[in-house]
Amino acid sequence: MGLLTAAAAVALIPLARTWGLQWGASEDELDTGLAGDDVVPVPSLVATRAITIDAPAERVWPWLVQLGQGRGGFYSYDWLENLLGLEIHSANRIEDRWQGLAPGDEVHLAKSAALAVTIVDPPRALVLTAPDASFSWAFTLHPGRDRSTRLVVRERYARPRWWAVPVNEIVGSVSTVMSRRMLIGIRDRAEKAVR
Repeated sequence: MGLLTAAAAVALIPLARTWGLQWGASEDELDTGLAGDDVVPVPSLVATRAITIDAPAERVWPWLVQLGQGRGGFYSYDWLENLLGLEIHSANRIEDRWQGLAPGDEVHLAKSAALAVTIVDPPRALVLTAPDASFSWAFTLHPGRDRSTRLVVRERYARPRWWAVPVNEIVGSVSTVMSRRMLIGIRDRAEKAVR
C-alpha cells in the first residue's frame, strides 16, 4: 500500500506542477503574447496565472503600481515572507505616495533585491525585470464583461546554467503558492474598494 501511494504521488507531480504554473489561466491566455515577453525571449520556464476581478482595470491598476517591499507589499502571505526577514507589509488601501512608477525605477523584493521597472502602461501592463534580464514578471490587465477585469500575470525564467535548473524549479513552486495568494489578495482589495 505504501509503495502504491508513493507511486501515485510521484505520478501526480507533473500534473501539480502544470496546475501551479497555469493557475486560473485560460488556454487563450496561456498562448497569447504579453507585454514583456521579449525581455526573456527563450525562457526555460514560464508561469502564466490569472484571475477575474469584479472591478474595471482603472480600479485594479493602483494596487499593481504600489507593489514592492517598502511600498504596498505583495498582497500574499506576509507572515511567510517575514519569516525570511523580508519586512513585507501588504497595504489594504491605495496610497498616493506609492502611485508614481516609471521605467528604470526599482521595485524591491527585499531590501537588497530589486527588479527594474521595464514597462509602465496604465492601466494595461506593468513589467518588472531582473537586472541581468534572466527573469521577467508581467502584470497585465484585460477588460472583461460587465466592467470586470482579467489580471494575467506571467513569469519568464531564462535558460539557466545546468546547476540552476533545480533552483528555478524550487522558485517556481514557491511562486505558485505566493502568486496564487497575491492574485486573490489583489482581487479582494480591488473589489472591496469598488464596493
